Amino acid sequence: MLPCPEKRKQETVIIIKMKDVKHIQTPLDYKTISSLRAGDEALLSGAIYTARDQAHLRLCELMENKKELPFDLEGQIIYYCGPAPSRNRPIGSCGPTTSGRMDPFTPKILSLGAKGLIGKGKRSDEVRNSIKKHKAVYFVAPAGAGAYLSTKVKKSEVVAFSDLGPEAIYRLEVKDFPVIVGIDSKGRDIYRDI
Repeated sequence: MLPCPEKRKQETVIIIKMKDVKHIQTPLDYKTISSLRAGDEALLSGAIYTARDQAHLRLCELMENKKELPFDLEGQIIYYCGPAPSRNRPIGSCGPTTSGRMDPFTPKILSLGAKGLIGKGKRSDEVRNSIKKHKAVYFVAPAGAGAYLSTKVKKSEVVAFSDLGPEAIYRLEVKDFPVIVGIDSKGRDIYRDI
């Protein structure tokens, strides 16, 4: 009888080739935003802020009550994410959540000066029109890649609503965070036009 061949551990390597990738430094400015087109691939570096449903609700309530916001939204990027904690890294898994849940709040957030949004999935016509009106941009982050995306976070700190736990607003310092332009400042939408 012949001996069984030794089983070898197989490794799967995924290579994502981003051709003509745009390197973007935050906060966003008009020149950068106007150069982006729906479908463009980009790597973000700098500060981005997490915010999900409850954080959006609180920001809008502060605005309606004419109270000071916990951070200046001008030119900033809001990432629809509720990050997990980590013991040995700045943050745990931090994948995007469904953007449509933030649609009721997005026009107000953009009116406060936010210029970028990161999430996953389609946006409403109202949001697309608001992005165009405020000359902003919607980025799509890779879904199901929260552990990978966490490796792009170099520093994290809670800046508002700590009582919300993972849904608090975090300021993340990112390096080469991969995104695709979902809706550009002209209103072109990868889910509708491409």
